[in-house]
Amino acid sequence: MRKTLLTFVDDLYEDLELWYPKLRLEEAGYAMRLAALELSTYKGKHGYPAMADLLLKDARSDDFCGLLIPGGFMPDKLRREAKVLSLTRKFFDQGKLVAFICHGGWIPISARILAGKRATGSLGIKDDLENAGAIWVNEPVVVDGNLVSSRTPADLAAFAKTMVDFLKAEPSRGGRC
Repeated sequence: MRKTLLTFVDDLYEDLELWYPKLRLEEAGYAMRLAALELSTYKGKHGYPAMADLLLKDARSDDFCGLLIPGGFMPDKLRREAKVLSLTRKFFDQGKLVAFICHGGWIPISARILAGKRATGSLGIKDDLENAGAIWVNEPVVVDGNLVSSRTPADLAAFAKTMVDFLKAEPSRGGRC
């Protein structure tokens, strides 16, 4: 397995929630592929472009050591895609990192992987997380098994650090890459 993570991208992703973790992970020696429905350039909520370099239909969890799901309005659109949900479940079932921030929690909600798990996210989806069976925690970063969640861009430093720590941990402590 290569030291590469997958992230989903579509229009109106939250710019900082994709780029801050991506750059921090690259500093730590990881690469990131951006998967989308089409190989195109997508605009973030604040206009920053992100070029997809992998078609969702071709993405396989076996090729990656983790998944990052940024927020924005993008997760609400992509959670309607069966491939996005099956990939998210596969990462989760394989014990690989599934990291989500802010409204990114919509995808794990729709993938039905949060029942009984501690998680956080934007106050705007607190009810959605709880209705999916998650135990919502108002903390900057929450780790439950291979799930790493965070609230908002204000928590990005702690979120990115926790992702790197998870990936670099000994396999017996959950590290995978």
